[in-house]
Amino acid sequence: MPGAIYAEGLVKTFGEVKALDGVDLDVPEGTVLGLLGPNGAGKTTTVRVLTTLLRPDSGKAVVAGINVLEHPNEVRRSIGLSGQFAAVDEYLTGWENLRMVGRLYQLSARDAKARASELLERFHLADAADRPAKTYSGGMRRRLDLAAALVVSPPVMFMDEPTTGLDPRNRQELWEVIQELVRGGTTLLLTTQYLEEADRLADTVCVVDHGRVIARGTADQLKARTGGERVEVVVHRPDQIEPAREVLGRFGQGETAVEPHTRRLTVPVSGGARLLAEVIRELDARGVEIDDIGLRRPTLDDVFISLTGHAAEAAAAETAEADEADGTPSSRADDLPSREESHQ
Repeated sequence: MPGAIYAEGLVKTFGEVKALDGVDLDVPEGTVLGLLGPNGAGKTTTVRVLTTLLRPDSGKAVVAGINVLEHPNEVRRSIGLSGQFAAVDEYLTGWENLRMVGRLYQLSARDAKARASELLERFHLADAADRPAKTYSGGMRRRLDLAAALVVSPPVMFMDEPTTGLDPRNRQELWEVIQELVRGGTTLLLTTQYLEEADRLADTVCVVDHGRVIARGTADQLKARTGGERVEVVVHRPDQIEPAREVLGRFGQGETAVEPHTRRLTVPVSGGARLLAEVIRELDARGVEIDDIGLRRPTLDDVFISLTGHAAEAAAAETAEADEADGTPSSRADDLPSREESHQ
């Protein structure tokens, strides 16, 4: 049985650019899918299709049990969307923004006011409720935008790079809000370029590049594809690189990589902390002084490099994410039609 978010063979082209090239997704209810990829990979286009903002050239999509192509208005009533840019009216107060969204969703005046107050408390914005949104920090605007997406308590949420541009403290706060949301039973599709974010939040990760899903699995499963653990050593002097290489060669399960300019040596191993202790004893016996040593597990960045040939941070500038290609606006929460529009 398909999950809360299901896509099969999604294709979308803009001129000669194929933004989606047969994307398949299946997100079980109450879980988080991290859609990971560089700019131009197809992440935002996928979100736009699943949230009814774009119509695919071909393929099938079902959200909250509703066919996206056949019943888009019903899908809109069942989802929340938090886009890459905080979609708030900066001249209204935080409370006014949320009350307005409630009224657009045809809540009664009393219910809209009550829901606005409830969400301001939940997102730690009550102290700023009567301040214009233009006075909010970036992190506060993000929280207000997420609160607006939750006015009608949707069972399915889409978050398109929700923490882009936030400082580490605000990113951490937003992660905690997202985790609380999922604990309440919400199904979430999260797009991100931050490897740590996907590692922290996602039950399953799909790596997307050039409009295709090129790998999927849990973060640990994807990391295991890069070869497991490795020992990294930084020796104190350049003349100690060779004896250190000889020591690591005895314990390693592959070729020892050497970076002469940083005096760093890396070798794949198995055996965990016990083997690391043996390596340290042998280096000491050979008189090799070390500045740093550690047992490293692969990161999602390692996965990214092995799958795409580049790190996430070094990805090419966005080409297929259709702002330039098709002239449509960025995927913001205020791109969703109001209920009044959906009934017309």
